[in-house]
Amino acid sequence: MTEILYMPDIESNYIREWDAEIIKQKDDYVVLDKTAFYAEGGGQPTDTGWLEWSGGKARVHMVTKKGIIKHHIEGQLPEGKVHAILDWDRRYGHMRMHTAQHIVSGIVYDEFQARTVGNQLYHDKARVDFHPVKFTEDDLRLIEEKSNAVIARNIDVTVSNVLRPDLEACVNEERCNLDLIPKSVQDLRVIEVPGFDICPCAGTHVRSTSELGQVKIIKKDNKGKQRVRITYVLE
Repeated sequence: MTEILYMPDIESNYIREWDAEIIKQKDDYVVLDKTAFYAEGGGQPTDTGWLEWSGGKARVHMVTKKGIIKHHIEGQLPEGKVHAILDWDRRYGHMRMHTAQHIVSGIVYDEFQARTVGNQLYHDKARVDFHPVKFTEDDLRLIEEKSNAVIARNIDVTVSNVLRPDLEACVNEERCNLDLIPKSVQDLRVIEVPGFDICPCAGTHVRSTSELGQVKIIKKDNKGKQRVRITYVLE
Protein backbone atom coordinates (compact mmCIF):
# COMPACT_ATOMS: atom_id res chain seq x y z
CA MET A 1 0.00 0.00 0.00
CA THR A 2 1.29 3.46 -0.91
CA GLU A 3 1.95 5.97 1.87
CA ILE A 4 0.45 9.34 0.87
CA LEU A 5 2.94 11.93 2.03
CA TYR A 6 0.79 15.08 1.79
CA MET A 7 -2.03 13.85 4.04
CA PRO A 8 -0.87 14.28 7.67
CA ASP A 9 -0.60 18.06 8.14
CA ILE A 10 -0.39 21.34 6.25
CA GLU A 11 3.41 21.31 6.02
CA SER A 12 3.36 17.96 4.21
CA ASN A 13 1.49 19.67 1.34
CA TYR A 14 4.78 21.42 0.53
CA ILE A 15 6.84 18.26 -0.11
CA ARG A 16 8.38 18.73 -3.55
CA GLU A 17 10.91 15.88 -3.77
CA TRP A 18 11.35 12.53 -2.03
CA ASP A 19 12.92 9.12 -2.40
CA ALA A 20 10.72 6.10 -3.08
CA GLU A 21 10.82 2.52 -4.20
CA ILE A 22 8.93 0.87 -7.04
CA ILE A 23 6.67 -1.83 -5.62
CA LYS A 24 4.86 -2.63 -8.89
CA GLN A 25 5.20 -1.85 -12.57
CA LYS A 26 2.85 -2.77 -15.40
CA ASP A 27 1.99 -1.46 -18.87
CA ASP A 28 2.51 2.31 -18.64
CA TYR A 29 2.48 2.81 -14.86
CA VAL A 30 4.38 2.21 -11.65
CA VAL A 31 3.27 2.03 -8.02
CA LEU A 32 5.50 3.66 -5.40
CA ASP A 33 5.84 2.75 -1.73
CA LYS A 34 5.32 6.44 -0.91
CA THR A 35 4.12 9.41 -2.94
CA ALA A 36 3.32 13.11 -2.74
CA PHE A 37 1.71 13.09 -6.21
CA TYR A 38 -2.00 13.93 -6.04
CA ALA A 39 -4.16 11.44 -7.93
CA GLU A 40 -6.84 13.14 -10.02
CA GLY A 41 -10.22 13.36 -8.27
CA GLY A 42 -12.60 15.56 -6.32
CA GLY A 43 -12.32 18.35 -8.87
CA GLN A 44 -8.54 18.62 -8.41
CA PRO A 45 -6.37 17.64 -11.39
CA THR A 46 -3.55 15.16 -11.33
CA ASP A 47 -0.08 16.21 -10.31
CA THR A 48 2.69 15.74 -12.85
CA GLY A 49 6.44 15.53 -12.47
CA TRP A 50 9.40 13.22 -12.89
CA LEU A 51 11.00 10.05 -11.58
CA GLU A 52 14.78 9.86 -11.68
CA TRP A 53 17.00 6.84 -11.06
CA SER A 54 20.50 5.73 -11.77
CA GLY A 55 20.83 5.97 -15.53
CA GLY A 56 17.35 7.23 -16.33
CA LYS A 57 14.57 9.79 -16.01
CA ALA A 58 10.86 9.55 -16.92
CA ARG A 59 7.96 11.97 -16.87
CA VAL A 60 4.89 11.28 -14.74
CA HIS A 61 2.06 12.66 -16.89
CA MET A 62 -0.94 11.33 -14.95
CA VAL A 63 -1.67 9.89 -11.51
CA THR A 64 -4.86 7.91 -10.93
CA LYS A 65 -6.34 6.06 -7.99
CA LYS A 66 -8.63 3.09 -8.27
CA GLY A 67 -7.68 0.65 -5.57
CA ILE A 68 -4.00 1.55 -6.03
CA ILE A 69 -2.23 4.80 -6.91
CA LYS A 70 -0.83 4.50 -10.44
CA HIS A 71 1.88 6.85 -11.69
CA HIS A 72 1.50 6.80 -15.47
CA ILE A 73 4.84 7.17 -17.21
CA GLU A 74 5.99 8.52 -20.56
CA GLY A 75 8.97 6.51 -21.70
CA GLN A 76 10.97 3.83 -19.91
CA LEU A 77 9.49 2.33 -16.74
CA PRO A 78 11.89 2.62 -13.80
CA GLU A 79 12.79 -0.20 -11.44
CA GLY A 80 14.08 -0.25 -7.88
CA LYS A 81 14.69 3.06 -6.09
CA VAL A 82 13.76 6.41 -7.58
CA HIS A 83 13.86 10.10 -6.72
CA ALA A 84 10.47 11.72 -7.32
CA ILE A 85 10.03 15.39 -8.22
CA LEU A 86 6.75 17.32 -8.49
CA ASP A 87 6.02 19.90 -11.15
CA TRP A 88 5.80 22.43 -8.35
CA ASP A 89 4.32 25.41 -10.21
CA ARG A 90 1.37 23.26 -11.29
CA ARG A 91 0.86 21.74 -7.82
CA TYR A 92 1.15 25.07 -6.02
CA GLY A 93 -1.44 26.57 -8.37
CA HIS A 94 -3.84 23.78 -7.45
CA MET A 95 -3.17 24.36 -3.74
CA ARG A 96 -4.01 28.05 -4.03
CA MET A 97 -7.12 27.46 -6.12
CA HIS A 98 -8.40 24.69 -3.84
CA THR A 99 -7.99 26.75 -0.66
CA ALA A 100 -9.73 29.69 -2.32
CA GLN A 101 -12.57 27.40 -3.39
CA HIS A 102 -13.30 26.55 0.26
CA ILE A 103 -13.58 30.26 1.01
CA VAL A 104 -15.75 31.08 -2.01
CA SER A 105 -18.05 28.11 -1.34
CA GLY A 106 -18.38 29.10 2.31
CA ILE A 107 -19.29 32.68 1.41
CA VAL A 108 -21.91 31.56 -1.11
CA TYR A 109 -23.53 29.23 1.40
CA ASP A 110 -23.54 31.85 4.16
CA GLU A 111 -24.96 34.60 1.94
CA PHE A 112 -27.28 32.65 -0.39
CA GLN A 113 -27.76 29.20 1.24
CA ALA A 114 -26.59 27.61 -2.01
CA ARG A 115 -24.55 24.41 -1.94
CA THR A 116 -21.47 23.58 -3.94
CA VAL A 117 -22.61 20.87 -6.37
CA GLY A 118 -19.57 20.68 -8.63
CA ASN A 119 -16.12 22.14 -9.07
CA GLN A 120 -13.06 21.90 -11.28
CA LEU A 121 -9.69 23.34 -10.39
CA TYR A 122 -6.84 24.33 -12.69
CA HIS A 123 -3.46 25.81 -11.81
CA ASP A 124 -4.53 29.28 -12.97
CA LYS A 125 -8.32 29.36 -12.48
CA ALA A 126 -11.23 27.43 -11.00
CA ARG A 127 -14.94 26.99 -11.58
CA VAL A 128 -17.60 26.13 -9.02
CA ASP A 129 -21.26 25.16 -9.53
CA PHE A 130 -23.87 26.28 -6.98
CA HIS A 131 -27.52 25.28 -6.44
CA PRO A 132 -30.18 26.53 -5.86
CA VAL A 133 -29.30 30.11 -6.70
CA LYS A 134 -29.35 32.94 -9.25
CA PHE A 135 -26.61 35.57 -9.08
CA THR A 136 -26.86 39.19 -10.14
CA GLU A 137 -23.74 41.20 -10.97
CA ASP A 138 -24.06 42.82 -7.53
CA ASP A 139 -24.11 39.34 -5.97
CA LEU A 140 -20.86 38.44 -7.75
CA ARG A 141 -19.19 41.60 -6.43
CA LEU A 142 -20.42 40.72 -2.93
CA ILE A 143 -18.88 37.23 -3.20
CA GLU A 144 -15.58 38.79 -4.26
CA GLU A 145 -15.62 41.35 -1.46
CA LYS A 146 -16.53 38.84 1.25
CA SER A 147 -14.00 36.27 0.02
CA ASN A 148 -11.21 38.85 -0.16
CA ALA A 149 -12.05 40.11 3.32
CA VAL A 150 -11.47 36.59 4.67
CA ILE A 151 -8.25 36.22 2.66
CA ALA A 152 -6.95 39.59 3.91
CA ARG A 153 -7.01 38.33 7.49
CA ASN A 154 -3.95 36.17 6.70
CA ILE A 155 -5.43 33.14 8.45
CA ASP A 156 -3.29 30.04 8.97
CA VAL A 157 -4.86 26.96 7.35
CA THR A 158 -4.72 23.62 9.20
CA VAL A 159 -5.09 19.95 8.33
CA SER A 160 -6.12 17.39 10.96
CA ASN A 161 -7.92 14.09 11.45
CA VAL A 162 -11.30 14.49 13.14
CA LEU A 163 -13.85 11.88 14.16
CA ARG A 164 -17.16 12.34 12.38
CA PRO A 165 -19.31 12.91 15.53
CA ASP A 166 -16.93 15.67 16.62
CA LEU A 167 -17.17 17.37 13.23
CA GLU A 168 -20.96 17.01 13.11
CA ALA A 169 -21.15 18.80 16.44
CA CYS A 170 -19.48 21.95 15.14
CA VAL A 171 -20.39 22.33 11.47
CA ASN A 172 -23.48 22.61 9.29
CA GLU A 173 -23.49 19.39 7.25
CA GLU A 174 -24.88 21.05 4.14
CA ARG A 175 -22.36 23.88 4.23
CA CYS A 176 -19.46 21.46 3.79
CA ASN A 177 -21.34 18.60 2.08
CA LEU A 178 -20.60 16.33 5.03
CA ASP A 179 -24.00 14.70 4.51
CA LEU A 180 -22.77 13.38 1.14
CA ILE A 181 -19.94 11.37 2.72
CA PRO A 182 -21.02 7.79 3.56
CA LYS A 183 -21.88 7.34 7.24
CA SER A 184 -19.43 4.44 7.37
CA VAL A 185 -16.55 6.94 7.02
CA GLN A 186 -15.85 7.99 10.59
CA ASP A 187 -12.24 9.23 10.52
CA LEU A 188 -12.10 12.38 8.39
CA ARG A 189 -9.25 14.49 7.07
CA VAL A 190 -10.38 18.03 7.76
CA ILE A 191 -9.23 21.35 6.31
CA GLU A 192 -9.86 24.34 8.55
CA VAL A 193 -9.66 28.07 7.98
CA PRO A 194 -10.05 28.93 11.69
CA GLY A 195 -12.89 31.28 12.47
CA PHE A 196 -14.44 30.79 9.05
CA ASP A 197 -14.59 27.27 7.62
CA ILE A 198 -14.04 23.64 8.55
CA CYS A 199 -14.57 20.98 5.92
CA PRO A 200 -13.62 17.35 5.16
CA CYS A 201 -11.31 17.30 2.14
CA ALA A 202 -8.56 15.08 0.71
CA GLY A 203 -7.01 17.78 -1.49
CA THR A 204 -3.90 19.91 -1.15
CA HIS A 205 -3.87 23.41 0.36
CA VAL A 206 -1.66 26.36 1.27
CA ARG A 207 -0.42 27.26 4.75
CA SER A 208 -2.12 30.65 4.92
CA THR A 209 -4.69 32.76 3.13
CA SER A 210 -1.85 35.28 2.66
CA GLU A 211 -0.64 33.06 -0.22
CA LEU A 212 -3.84 33.41 -2.24
CA GLY A 213 -3.92 36.94 -3.63
CA GLN A 214 -7.39 38.26 -4.45
CA VAL A 215 -10.41 36.44 -5.86
CA LYS A 216 -11.64 37.87 -9.16
CA ILE A 217 -14.77 36.36 -10.73
CA ILE A 218 -14.34 36.41 -14.50
CA LYS A 219 -17.38 34.50 -15.73
CA LYS A 220 -20.91 33.36 -14.81
CA ASP A 221 -22.82 30.61 -16.63
CA ASN A 222 -26.32 29.31 -16.06
CA LYS A 223 -26.11 25.49 -16.04
CA GLY A 224 -29.75 24.57 -15.50
CA LYS A 225 -32.64 25.43 -13.21
CA GLN A 226 -31.22 27.52 -10.36
CA ARG A 227 -27.73 26.10 -11.02
CA VAL A 228 -25.02 28.67 -11.68
CA ARG A 229 -21.32 28.22 -12.44
CA ILE A 230 -18.82 30.91 -11.59
CA THR A 231 -15.22 30.98 -12.76
CA TYR A 232 -12.58 32.87 -10.80
CA VAL A 233 -8.88 33.63 -10.88
CA LEU A 234 -6.49 34.76 -8.16
CA GLU A 235 -4.87 38.11 -8.82
